[in-house]
Amino acid sequence: MRRPNEFKALVITESADHHFLRSVEKKTIEDLPEGDVLVQVMYSSLNYKDVLSATGNRGVTRNYPHTPGIDAAGIVVESVDDKFKPGDEVIVTSYDLGMNTAGGFGQYIRVPAGWVVPLPKGLTLRDAMIFGTAGFTAALSVHQMIESGIRPEDGAILVSGATGGVGSMAVSILSKGGYSVTAVNGKTDATDYLKKIGAQAVISIEAATDTSGRPMLKSLWAGAVDAVGGDILATTIKSMKNGGTVTCCGNVASPDLPLNVYPFILRGVTLIGIDSQNCPMPLRREVWEKIAWDWKIDGLETITTEVPFEALDQRIELMLQRKHRGRTIIRMAD
Repeated sequence: MRRPNEFKALVITESADHHFLRSVEKKTIEDLPEGDVLVQVMYSSLNYKDVLSATGNRGVTRNYPHTPGIDAAGIVVESVDDKFKPGDEVIVTSYDLGMNTAGGFGQYIRVPAGWVVPLPKGLTLRDAMIFGTAGFTAALSVHQMIESGIRPEDGAILVSGATGGVGSMAVSILSKGGYSVTAVNGKTDATDYLKKIGAQAVISIEAATDTSGRPMLKSLWAGAVDAVGGDILATTIKSMKNGGTVTCCGNVASPDLPLNVYPFILRGVTLIGIDSQNCPMPLRREVWEKIAWDWKIDGLETITTEVPFEALDQRIELMLQRKHRGRTIIRMAD
């Protein structure tokens, strides 16, 4: 592998009237931040956090111009750390990649060695980006639920935001693990899709959202993977069985949680926050190994749309319009 003279990157710039503009620009390696490992990005993927960065959300990205992309899978070009050598296939997700560090929507990235995961033998670079941060977050959620003691025989698992990246992956991983999954369907035409990827039952957002104001509800779920927050998360917690576990990894509906302590002290419900961004490396590598083998999904293509780098801007627009489903991966190489 050798350094390129130039490479392409999606760059977000802020105009004088504070609008944020997206354009593909030519960059050089010298434009990248300092780091231990230079990686040629072969595939990236599109996540909600990328869209926030691409539209000027200062809670995600402080300074512009900037190249988003919280996911990257590619080949090591240079490394000053002896754990990696040119030609190694690697995954880089989470930490500060694509947030305030130039990310995977560029054809090259340079990052600290502590951010880099060797590609597990059971995955291709393309597979790794079908999972990406969304799949890793879903897998980490399932891992933590299992570690809390929830087993398939304990009852149904509820997955909210089930047509999104995290939700689709969680439904598929849980189904592969033998769990009975009920998916919350936010799109009227997605029932067939959700059942195809492993959901045994599908309910509407209205059915998953309590409006009675009662502090506790009928016990329905042994566990839950929540990717939206807000009223659905509160309703889920109030609907858990005794000893149930809920994992929480998103707040697209709301960061607020309108409920009291009764489900926790009367039913022993456990609420686990999922922090995939700063997950310790030993656990990160353990979960990626599970993704590569035990939890590798048979029907990955069912939830995947692959697009060339030139179509990335269009896919960002689709996600902004909430017309996005499953996982979008971006083929970064020319």
